[in-house]
Amino acid sequence: MTGEHQTLALLLFSVFVAVTLGITTWVSRNRRGSAEEFYAGGRLFSPMENGFALAGDYMSAASFLGVTGLIALFGYDGLLYVVGFLVAWLVVLFLVAELVRNCGRFTLADVVAARMRERPVRIAAGTSSVTVSVLYLVAQMVGAGSLVALLLGGTSDAARAWTVIGVGALMVIYVSLGGMRATTWIQIVKAVLLLGGTAVLTVLVLLRFHGDVDRLLLTAAERSGHGAAFLAPGLKYGGDWTARFDFISLGLALVLGTAGLPHILSRFYTVPTARAARRSVVWAVGLIGGFYLMTIVLGFGAAAILGPDAIRGSNAAGNTAVPLLALDLGGGAGSTGGTVLFAIVAAVAFATILAVVAGITLASSASVAHDLYASLRRRGGKPRSEVAVARVAAVGVGAVAIALGLLARDLNVAFLVGLAFAVAASANLPVLLYSLFWRGFTTRGAVWAVYGGLVPAVVLVVVSPVVSGSPDALFPGIDLQCFPLQNPGLVSIPLGFLAGWLGTVTSTEAPDEAKHAETEVRSLTGAGAA
Repeated sequence: MTGEHQTLALLLFSVFVAVTLGITTWVSRNRRGSAEEFYAGGRLFSPMENGFALAGDYMSAASFLGVTGLIALFGYDGLLYVVGFLVAWLVVLFLVAELVRNCGRFTLADVVAARMRERPVRIAAGTSSVTVSVLYLVAQMVGAGSLVALLLGGTSDAARAWTVIGVGALMVIYVSLGGMRATTWIQIVKAVLLLGGTAVLTVLVLLRFHGDVDRLLLTAAERSGHGAAFLAPGLKYGGDWTARFDFISLGLALVLGTAGLPHILSRFYTVPTARAARRSVVWAVGLIGGFYLMTIVLGFGAAAILGPDAIRGSNAAGNTAVPLLALDLGGGAGSTGGTVLFAIVAAVAFATILAVVAGITLASSASVAHDLYASLRRRGGKPRSEVAVARVAAVGVGAVAIALGLLARDLNVAFLVGLAFAVAASANLPVLLYSLFWRGFTTRGAVWAVYGGLVPAVVLVVVSPVVSGSPDALFPGIDLQCFPLQNPGLVSIPLGFLAGWLGTVTSTEAPDEAKHAETEVRSLTGAGAA
């Protein structure tokens, strides 16, 4: 990239950082300092505001960079991510949003602990939430590194590393100073920028093909080198039975994982009522649906205009397809239009990464402080403020995410998010659904459901082709592979539900019928909700 690209993109990105830091500073001066203010923003957001913030939380680097790149490289099979990410919101809308808002206060563990022994449940749910959050954070860090490598010509690994560190430092500042209120407004600003930028690129792609979608698809298929197979199922997930099972595993993870993501669940506590939570999901579904329809056009547009060789030449996983497409649509390298459009898209992508990272970091630090610290601290010792612990936890989570992000820098960000979704669907969703809908569920069942999904999911990832045993693995020089699938969801999700059932039926503890009745009334009516 030329010096003009770098200068303009970094200037626009600096403007966004300055604005968001201003928001954070303003919020930090006007907050009350309570746990409710830090974790839930005082529960003062309207359904529309929270809907935009939900969309901002969900439309991550995986959506903007990774999914578009997968569609550009694999055609129809890349669309599977779009379908999975969007259909998942039906599970959230009909099974989770309203009930979670009524039952909990700040975290997933609040919902489960309402009718169980608190200490073991909070430790299990908190551990799972932090694990999912760190996996999700890694994907955002990888996206940030890919963008900077493109901006700086792809020659400086040191610059990529320092960018990942810089993103981590900014997310710690956002969370520790501004809490949920600052994070929410950053998400809203980012959602507006992302939807606007995506809409402009979509219009330009359609204008390039004079509005002829059929011509766009045929040109993409022709330039892909795969012909008609590019527009049919099977290019990525149809080679053999292992690939087909990988597809089923990925689909399960994407559709079921959203309802178990800690940073999505925590958003339902920022509105005043359960009805507002439901309405905010409706807003989010509309915004996210429109966005994913546009990413389909951008993916096939990148394949048709750039070709897969140019995309892979910049980034083997396809993470830079959108910025390269913007450069071409604006007039090509060296043109003023190309420079401006490339810079805008790069800045929006950076903004996307920063905003999502802030939301995930807040959710994970809340789990550490509200669930793990409160359960593990020694009795009789001087307790620290939960909010103070959460701020320290944000630094620790950021450090872990930075380290893993540097390791995983060559993997596709949408693929990495698929792993996070698999862990969320395996460990968080079973315990959440059992707690809400199974009258006989017990504490042992809750703990077994979390660990019975979390441990297999993590272990299967470690012994999968993702980590070792293949040229594209995190550690290509070693071979620990003994599980053939890249996504563990097909095995770990059923194991999570099975472990929860087995723990309950073998438990000597009698289920507390009174607490279940109280929780049921509260979840359905909102009576007694925070």
